[in-house]
Amino acid sequence: MSKTTAQNQTSEQITRPPVVVVMGHVDHGKTTLLDYIRKTRVAEREAGGITQATGAYEIVWKDKKITFIDTPGHQAFTCMRQRGADIADLAVLVVAADDGVKPQTKEAIDILKKCGTPFVVAINKIDKNNADAERTRQSLMGNSVLLEKYGGDIAWVEISAKQGTGVDELLDHILLMWEMESGTCDLAAPGRGYVLEAHRSGQQGIVVSVIIKNGTVRVGENICTKSACGKVRSLETFLGTRAQMLQPSSPARIIGFEALPETGEEFVIGSQVDTFVSDAPLVPEKEETQILAPEEDSVKIILKADTCGSLEALSQVLLALPLRNLKLHIVSQAVGDVTDGDVKLASTTHATIIAFNVKVAKPAENLALGQHVKIVSSDIIYRLIEKLEEMDERANEKPVAGILEILAVFSNKNKKWVIGGKVTEGRLLLQDKFVVSRADAPLGRGRITNLQRNKMDAKRVEEGECGLMVETPVELQVGDHLVVEFEE
Repeated sequence: MSKTTAQNQTSEQITRPPVVVVMGHVDHGKTTLLDYIRKTRVAEREAGGITQATGAYEIVWKDKKITFIDTPGHQAFTCMRQRGADIADLAVLVVAADDGVKPQTKEAIDILKKCGTPFVVAINKIDKNNADAERTRQSLMGNSVLLEKYGGDIAWVEISAKQGTGVDELLDHILLMWEMESGTCDLAAPGRGYVLEAHRSGQQGIVVSVIIKNGTVRVGENICTKSACGKVRSLETFLGTRAQMLQPSSPARIIGFEALPETGEEFVIGSQVDTFVSDAPLVPEKEETQILAPEEDSVKIILKADTCGSLEALSQVLLALPLRNLKLHIVSQAVGDVTDGDVKLASTTHATIIAFNVKVAKPAENLALGQHVKIVSSDIIYRLIEKLEEMDERANEKPVAGILEILAVFSNKNKKWVIGGKVTEGRLLLQDKFVVSRADAPLGRGRITNLQRNKMDAKRVEEGECGLMVETPVELQVGDHLVVEFEE
């Protein structure tokens, strides 16, 4: 219903749709639940089956709209889950009936309580043979989630996200909870909401995903956060459909920012911009990368990620890794693909490039090979973590120049052996010193006194089969490895 305020401004107050965040431990079925609700197959397209960005989706249930936010469950994405709970009106806490309360479940509970977000518990995977819903309820009670019928007031529903059992009841609970909250908005007001994600697109420029919480956002209007401003040049629904205007609680994609806004920031539209950023320039000066002061005795890394949220999560989790031998130092971090500029910086600073869910441009790849710059790239964040943990494990190992596997032992006289083998890594040089390894255990040392390739003497042999004479007190066997280390 429309009315005129004392300031002679038109107001159009309505009950807006709820914004619901879905939270829970990794692999407990959050995305599968949203898949069933939306009748899509997003989970099958996620790298490694794990949601790695905050997505927003709108559905209609019993003629009423509900906007869902899907947050990552991996421990690396704590900041994203916190942001989702801050922005949402309600939450669904997904807990697997075969697994119970796990570390990210406890974290989600703490976040929801800290934010004061009302939530309903979805006890998922009740279709599994080892499901134990009662044990799961008891574990929730043991973590201060006081459930209905157990002396508390938090609603719970047993569901199978895979089969759809109980999902209708869950959606009914969400609408009932929102009726009790009585959330309203003013359609006539200038748009206002929150930034979910931001990234750079080669075709579109800066693309920002937002949730509108009040008012109306229109194409052509000025838009601003505390860190970035611009004009709405293009407005899209979460499905990618162009729109001239969008209203609460719509998830939207906005093109027109002149710099990357920070994830979680509030944005404002139109006449609100001047007062909202009175202490900031309209077009803030913002470097694409953040270059930090170098530290001694540290492994330098350059971070690249697909979105601001992913970059933030990646930075936090890498710096928090309990590494024993390495001390990480971030030289630079930025959103976007790996470029030759990143490689040049890595070469100058002796850094390793860590790239999450982005492409490595061909010129950058070629330059990296020429400059011997290491690029560790993956679209799954825990794979990057594993790579760094491997680097940490090998930090105190002496670098290997070459490895030969013994394929045949021909003779032995006075600790001088004639053998045949295959170089499986690196290269062997005449007079190289080596360590004899059997089942990964060192047995002793030796030296190469003759090398042959294709029955011809050689000073150097790289990958492939060869013959050689070595001096070593070790009783060599087929299957042993000769490991040549770089001389310091």
